[in-house]
Amino acid sequence: MRVGIDVGGTFTDVVVIDNDTREVVSQLKVPTTHSAREGVALGIINAIERVLNELEISPEDVIFIAHSTTQATNALLEGDVANVGVIGLGSGLEGWKAKFDTRVPPIELAPNRFLKPEYKFVSVSSDGLWNDNFTSHIIKELKNKGAEVIVASEAFGVDKNENENRIANLARAKGLLATSGHEVSTLYGLRTRTRTAVLNGAILPKMIHTATMTDECVKRAGIKAPLMIMRSDGGVMSVEEVHRRPIMTMLSGPAAGIAGALMYEKVSDGIFIEVGGTSADISVIRDGQPQTKAAKVGGHRTYLNTLDIRTLAIAGGSMVREKNGAIVDVGARSAHIAGLAYSSFQKPEIFESAKLIHLRPTEKDTDDYIAIETISGERFALTPTCAANLLGIIPETAFAFGNTEAARLAFKPLAEKLGISTEDAARKVLEISCAKVQKQIEELIAEYNLDRATVELVGGGGGAASLVTFTGKLMNLPARLARKAEVISTIGVALAMVRDVIERNIVDPTPEQILQVRREASESVIKIGALPETVEVNIEVDTRRNLVRATAFGTTELKQGESSTATDLEGCRQAAARSMKTDESNVRLKSETSALYVFTAEILRKTFFGLFNSSKQLARVVDKTGVVRLQRSHAEVYPTTVENIARELEFVITKLTDFGDAGRDLPDIHVLVGARIVNLSGLAEMEQVIALAQTELENLSADESVVVVAAPKNA
Repeated sequence: MRVGIDVGGTFTDVVVIDNDTREVVSQLKVPTTHSAREGVALGIINAIERVLNELEISPEDVIFIAHSTTQATNALLEGDVANVGVIGLGSGLEGWKAKFDTRVPPIELAPNRFLKPEYKFVSVSSDGLWNDNFTSHIIKELKNKGAEVIVASEAFGVDKNENENRIANLARAKGLLATSGHEVSTLYGLRTRTRTAVLNGAILPKMIHTATMTDECVKRAGIKAPLMIMRSDGGVMSVEEVHRRPIMTMLSGPAAGIAGALMYEKVSDGIFIEVGGTSADISVIRDGQPQTKAAKVGGHRTYLNTLDIRTLAIAGGSMVREKNGAIVDVGARSAHIAGLAYSSFQKPEIFESAKLIHLRPTEKDTDDYIAIETISGERFALTPTCAANLLGIIPETAFAFGNTEAARLAFKPLAEKLGISTEDAARKVLEISCAKVQKQIEELIAEYNLDRATVELVGGGGGAASLVTFTGKLMNLPARLARKAEVISTIGVALAMVRDVIERNIVDPTPEQILQVRREASESVIKIGALPETVEVNIEVDTRRNLVRATAFGTTELKQGESSTATDLEGCRQAAARSMKTDESNVRLKSETSALYVFTAEILRKTFFGLFNSSKQLARVVDKTGVVRLQRSHAEVYPTTVENIARELEFVITKLTDFGDAGRDLPDIHVLVGARIVNLSGLAEMEQVIALAQTELENLSADESVVVVAAPKNA
């Protein structure tokens, strides 16, 4: 069994998943224990105990257990942080600049709540030595000023970290917690790296306390599997790693939903929309990978990579606003904020002779928010969920499914005020709500240069049925709800993989330097819990930023189940045809590996007012359970072997490389071997591609079949 725990603001959700079938065995809710002496850890502990007792699960049967947490995010947003003392290090001219770059000004975390680090500077001689007694005195000074955590940061500390480690060890010897610049990031940029380390240090005591308590509970319960914690980039890490880099857990709540879309729904290319009662989180999945960006805290950039999640103040529980006989907006306040229940979840008869009223959800709000007041004086909200139930667009199996007649009667007073039918009033609510979602999705499509022909909308969260399918119709895009949408985040926690990212600033990196970064990423992810046999690494080279990024991921157990049983060849062909939006007769099997099929289809297009015909070859990689794993609108497919991979890649790259004003763009290249899809699209030079491909295939026999799928960069 795999156990996932998602700690939310009100409830802590738990799912239990069969490791072999990847199907949900059970799900439950317990209250989140913010005010308990143990904090949110108590709710997690209660959840684990209920799971074991109610399902009669033996602790030995739990092979994976993980939880997400909003604690780091909330601590920073609320200003509930520890006092930090910063010790900057440097010598000579470099030291003069380091004095400015390591002095972190106050960071506003919440209105009138600032993180104000204390600061000292230590001059380091050229040979890297200094007086320990002097440094210990400085640490004592910072402690006397209230510092609970010491941050050590030195220019080029990512290359030589001995001095930072020495400061940290001296601080720990005096009973303080400590962190350093090189621990939170391997990128140059002393100012940003120091700021990130300060934020990491500020949440260190609270996060260590919670992680330690929860870990002890798991061990007392007899569970042998190590407790893992959700990261902000959709992976998980060990408790020991939380003790070092708790900042990596920021935004792990929204990240869990994307992990569910990837691991449970197997989304390849799409936009994931997680809809709650108050807000909607929207993110891009491309080639089976979530998109990331550098997080900002208090308006300041950090070296923390988080998933690129766009949050909108529109959701299933957003309240309708009416003025002068017109709906002026939906949201930003939700029914939860106003303390109102949804009309669509009530009995219809209570809305007989009900009336429309206006109110302010909070004192700061305008008075154009509306509610329905019954003859007994009870008040209920009109929401997008109510509108969707009225129009009958929510499936009976969905979490948001309610009473259609209750929604219709509740909408009647609003419809009369607007002078339209109840159906038109409900449709207007959804159009205003979903237009906000549509606008954000259009921006993401343009920003990430997504192919609309391959994009689908996937909804998760309890309110997804209210907005996602209607948005799909507005945009003429395929849209669906994830299975178990209401707990997709918790499923994501249970199925998440151990993940870490290593970044290095390297000008014109050689293949050897890229492989070194790859090795560092692989070693790092093994250190925090992944089994070596399961580790895979994706490489990206950004020549504009002189950046090499290696993303490593793996699992904590060797046996990896599948979410469904095998599908025959024709079933996989049908899946490819649906994805390509073409007739099955046009789809042919181009190549295959032991676990993957590659299907292609020629699509004719008329150009220049229909006078000329052109064609493009669509390609879909489908695994043998029928899931589309990779899709390209213009691609070429080359079957080969491990022995001949270098020669084949050289041919492919030479043929498909684009030469433009900005230089040359290598094609997007994926190498298929067994069940793996090795992404080589992020590299800048042919030599880098070939070297990395050979490394990925080095343990295979020379005659092992592989398939190269390549597409011109600008196709």
